[in-house]
Amino acid sequence: MKSRINSAQVAPGAFEAMLGLEKYIHTSSIEPGLIHLLKLRVSQMNGCAYCIDMHWKDLRALGESEQRLYGLDAWHESPYYTERERAALEWIESLTLITQGHVPDELFERARKHFSEQELVDLTMVGVTINAWNRLAVAFRSEPGVYRSKLKPLAAKSA
Repeated sequence: MKSRINSAQVAPGAFEAMLGLEKYIHTSSIEPGLIHLLKLRVSQMNGCAYCIDMHWKDLRALGESEQRLYGLDAWHESPYYTERERAALEWIESLTLITQGHVPDELFERARKHFSEQELVDLTMVGVTINAWNRLAVAFRSEPGVYRSKLKPLAAKSA
């Protein structure tokens, strides 16, 4: 697939604004591994090959297990995600599919059991940001496979 437009070159101001959101979420109350797990899940939902490739590589660089990565698309049935991760995944999926229920009150109450108000805002900003990146990458056909992670490894998770 051939890339259509390099949006960072064509609209550098917009790209810088997106990088501002990235800076915020990566200094937010949400742990880095969870941020990338959520970004990978949303990218799977949106069919964004570039972002799937990126966040898979970033998660592996952080020490994420292949089993958890392989099972992410079926996290509901997979036993190797924490209750906090499950609440975040459910939240982020609801945000991504906003027209299918408009983030129900029951979901909000479940998420509040695991996340503070600040963390809920930060989780929501993760969703806002990755959905925007996915739309840019899909619309302009960002080439998957070229990304190289620059993240430093964290402690590996067991499956």
